[in-house]
Amino acid sequence: MILYPAIDLKDGQAVRLFKGEMDQATVFNDDPAAQAMEFVAAGCEWLHLVDLNGAFAGEPVNAAPVEAILSRTKVPAQLGGGIRDMTTIERWLSKGLARVILGTVAVENPDLVREAARAFPGKVAVGIDARNGRVATKGWAEETDVMVTDLARSFEDAGVAAIIYTDINRDGAMQGPNLEATAALAKAVSIPVIASGGVSSLADLIALRDCGATLDGAISGRALYDGAIDLREALIALGRT
Repeated sequence: MILYPAIDLKDGQAVRLFKGEMDQATVFNDDPAAQAMEFVAAGCEWLHLVDLNGAFAGEPVNAAPVEAILSRTKVPAQLGGGIRDMTTIERWLSKGLARVILGTVAVENPDLVREAARAFPGKVAVGIDARNGRVATKGWAEETDVMVTDLARSFEDAGVAAIIYTDINRDGAMQGPNLEATAALAKAVSIPVIASGGVSSLADLIALRDCGATLDGAISGRALYDGAIDLREALIALGRT
């Protein structure tokens, strides 16, 4: 199981939100690229980037720090937030991004997901963010009646590289991941699932690894910044070094 350190970008800084609330942001680093280099130095295999402003604006906002990260690091990175048309997808991939994450458009324009996955095999992931089993869009600001498993299953034949499943109520709350819902989703689809939200300790990572379903990876943010998880130790424990 791959451990993805998260760098959430707001107003050019690396931050973490509490349960997805933009007005409850804690700034952890004024230089996101320097933060990325710290994670790379610790041995991470991937980086998980989120343009928080972009998720609300519907277009990229934090392009400069993302490009700085891509230029200074050699590990692959995936990015979500404000990627809602083919032009933006093509632009980010041309800049060296390994994978784009499509969230809101997966609900509003699923044909775009299919088109992008065909055009860029292995480079398109679907981000499914949910409260109480229902998908939320537009930076988690709007809740839909779409159920997580239904949305995931609708992309079974699309060729997407992964599903990144975030339990919004757990995100940034340091209360542990939603093991039951994550395992249920991973068992329901053949698409690789990456868990996100609430990973607050090494024990949480081990629990996800051993949840009874095969997960491609887990994303952690606040716990890495707070020191609750030592990235180097976690990678060793997961057998990733």
